[in-house]
Amino acid sequence: MTRFPGSCSLDVVGIGNAIVDVLVQTDDSFLTEHGLQKGGMALIDEQQAETLYTASGPGLETSGGSVANTMVGIAQLGGRAGFIGRVRNDQLGGIFSHDIRAVGARFDTPAATTGATTARCLIYVTPDAERTMCTFLGASTQLEPDDLDLSMVRDTKVLYLEGYLWDSPAAKRAFIAAAEVCREAGGQVALSLSDGFCVDRHRDSFLELVNGHVDVLFANEVEIKSLYETDDFETALEKVGGCCSVIAITRGGEGSVVLSGDQRWNIGIFGLGELVDTTGAGDLYAGGFLHGYTQGESMERCGQLGALCAGQIVTQLGARPQVSLRDLAAAHLN
Repeated sequence: MTRFPGSCSLDVVGIGNAIVDVLVQTDDSFLTEHGLQKGGMALIDEQQAETLYTASGPGLETSGGSVANTMVGIAQLGGRAGFIGRVRNDQLGGIFSHDIRAVGARFDTPAATTGATTARCLIYVTPDAERTMCTFLGASTQLEPDDLDLSMVRDTKVLYLEGYLWDSPAAKRAFIAAAEVCREAGGQVALSLSDGFCVDRHRDSFLELVNGHVDVLFANEVEIKSLYETDDFETALEKVGGCCSVIAITRGGEGSVVLSGDQRWNIGIFGLGELVDTTGAGDLYAGGFLHGYTQGESMERCGQLGALCAGQIVTQLGARPQVSLRDLAAAHLN
């Protein structure tokens, strides 16, 4: 199935927030004590980040960021992935840069030498595997159009963007500039709505993007219902259907739904072990899906590959796979 003109040296290039995750296993009382809304994502400043970090128990520090996690998944599956995002020349920036390159993803964005420190996300995982995120965006918000490696953007099949970028005016400008260059070069643009609260903040902008500027849309059930301000999932699907060439909506334990044209595929889940941490499930679903998509796989196969990657990541702590996704796909899908 041919979807892309010409030859590209990269399958997917992602633009997103370059973040180091600090994962902490805790209980509901900690969330209550610090006024955190369970299951949500709150933006915090550097002082709040330091206060919460100090109050937290032992944590696992690992490179993260929604789109960066997706690029790692694609690289692990054997795809050709690149990432564009801003870190500072500090300890966390060094960790992020090393980790994403170590899995084979291309990352060439120069580290900032001034300004805010590298972004970090405090992720509190409660015993029910739900995650509550507190994010200090730091240096990632300094990404400007001038920072973009447009040669990468022109040389990719799909440009993948995260909705979180809309929280920074500078990153938003970079996002729009890159999408235009990719489209002009014959590539496709994919978007993740990122978070229900993010959709609440930028609903009008996201609706404009979805209606004609995005080829492949990723969202979860909460996000798509928020986008169309409805409590009914099927109503949201009716409204979004036809707005993009491909739409993939994840529904947690109920699997996912893929729409393309007038066709619909209901994709089941892969139960690969005990549920430990849902951090990164949507990111790895997108990674599996986009890898299949850029290799010309069927929509059903793309959804299954996404579901398999998501099914693996929820069995471990953290959003970077600790097993070979390529071996996993060979074992379960071939």
